Amino acid sequence: MSASLSKTTLLMWLTLIIALLLSVAPMPEHLEAGRPLWLALVLTFWAMNYPHRVGLLTAWGLGMAQDVLYGTLFGQHALTLMLVVYLILTLQQRLKLFPLWQQSCALLIVYGISQLVLLWLSTLAGMRPELSYYAVSVLVSSVLWPWLFLLLNNVRRLRGVN
Repeated sequence: MSASLSKTTLLMWLTLIIALLLSVAPMPEHLEAGRPLWLALVLTFWAMNYPHRVGLLTAWGLGMAQDVLYGTLFGQHALTLMLVVYLILTLQQRLKLFPLWQQSCALLIVYGISQLVLLWLSTLAGMRPELSYYAVSVLVSSVLWPWLFLLLNNVRRLRGVN
């Protein structure tokens, strides 16, 4: 039991760190608006499959790390990631019953709400970012969800994680 627990924990944290690094990896300027919400996507996967391991505290810690890496208002991404994980944990039982395309539609709404909160916080901080910057990343993330879900699910299965 403890070997399975440590495998799961190691794989979960490894994928979360990779997602954190992907979220700050350099991209060409014209593709920056379409950057997927990597950390939110991976947190969604783990919160749906292991709701007892991924919670608000995990989202808060990773959001604070993302704030430090982005150099944004401290707690801004932490709040939005906590909102995503809260909504996923609330809807987790239903989402697991949906086919992947319906999960993508539901995640479009969840990520849209979190990006609206992020836009609101940015506006309160005195920045005036473009709305398209937030909307395109939500669309890209929801389209990417089925592929990321299948990839992480296969990795989880190949590593022998329940």
